[in-house]
Amino acid sequence: MSTDQASWEAAVRHLYEDAYAFIATGPRTQEDWRADALAVMERAVPDPRGWTGQDDTADDPERAARPAFPFGPPRSADPFRPLTPADVGERLREIDRASAEDLLLALTDQGCTLRSLERFAESSEELRDLARTVLARYGDAVTCHTNVTVGAPGTGTLDFTSSHWSYSPMTFYWEDSGLVVVSDTEVGLFWNLADQ
Repeated sequence: MSTDQASWEAAVRHLYEDAYAFIATGPRTQEDWRADALAVMERAVPDPRGWTGQDDTADDPERAARPAFPFGPPRSADPFRPLTPADVGERLREIDRASAEDLLLALTDQGCTLRSLERFAESSEELRDLARTVLARYGDAVTCHTNVTVGAPGTGTLDFTSSHWSYSPMTFYWEDSGLVVVSDTEVGLFWNLADQ
């Protein structure tokens, strides 16, 4: 499956119109993708294709002191310490593509559950097609990483039927959940931020 700019932007806009979100893509220039993810968090690189994401924290005054805001170091660290690639990697784990599709849908609202899909007029299969459209931008040979655990930890699969849910905070907000999609040429971030 491939996608074009209009389809991708329409899918992102529709899925995340009610979310308080950070959605951005940057180029993959480093062997360590975590450094590229950090560059996206810091808004230091433009979208390599010029496609529009979503940044609901763009005008937050906190960005003056913390370029990666709302992303921050682990809660046990000095909150003004610059975020490092290691900080990014230590709070993420790899998941499979089907779980990434589910997660893109769960990120459409706070709480990181698929119950949020009930507010959409489309069927679950139509919404899943939108998630596939979003992922198609990055191609088939991608790795997907999240700070969320749903179901049994360590399996690489998210089980949204499970009541066991946890996350490793990546932002200064009370709660956040997200997905990093890594291809050979791009790094995409999809983050739902609980707006306090």
